Formats: sequence, C-alpha cells, structure tokens
Amino acid sequence: MAVIDADSGKVITTLPIGEHVDATAFDPETKLIFDSNGEGTISVIHEDTPDQYSSVETVKTAPRAKTMALDPKTHRLFLSTAESGQFEVLVVGK
Repeated sequence: MAVIDADSGKVITTLPIGEHVDATAFDPETKLIFDSNGEGTISVIHEDTPDQYSSVETVKTAPRAKTMALDPKTHRLFLSTAESGQFEVLVVGK
C-alpha cells in the first residue's frame, strides 16, 4: 500500500499488504485502514500520524472475500464471497 500526499503527490510511505486488493477502507475514528485481499486476508494498518503508518495485523477471512464495505458507526467490515455456489457475507469486528 502506498500513502500519498494528495496536495503534493509525494509518496509518504509504503507498507506491505496482501495480493489482489479489491477494496480499501479508512475508519476515521479508530484511524485504522483496511485492505481486503483476494488471498483471503485483510491487512490492517494504523495511521499513527498523518506522516507515519504502522502495520497492525493480518486478519484471515475466506478465499476470494475481497469486496468490502465499512460501517463507520459499528466499525464492522462486511465482505462478500461465494462458497460451493452459496453467496456469503462475512462480518469482521466486535
């Protein structure tokens, strides 16, 4: 993942994340960034300051569960996937 200053176009930092990313979400309250990956993981990154970011953890989800949405009120992530022809929605969070 690359963090870029929108005004200057300067790359602030890059961080390793999973492959085949489909979605990125930012929770402004928790300062967490989520990248859902086709390999069945979510890379979680924290905005320590506007110029410093750190990897927090990698959350295992399910293969191909990479389309994601964040509910900013509950801080839950919703991911869609299909297993054996059945559509599933995975919920990640407290």
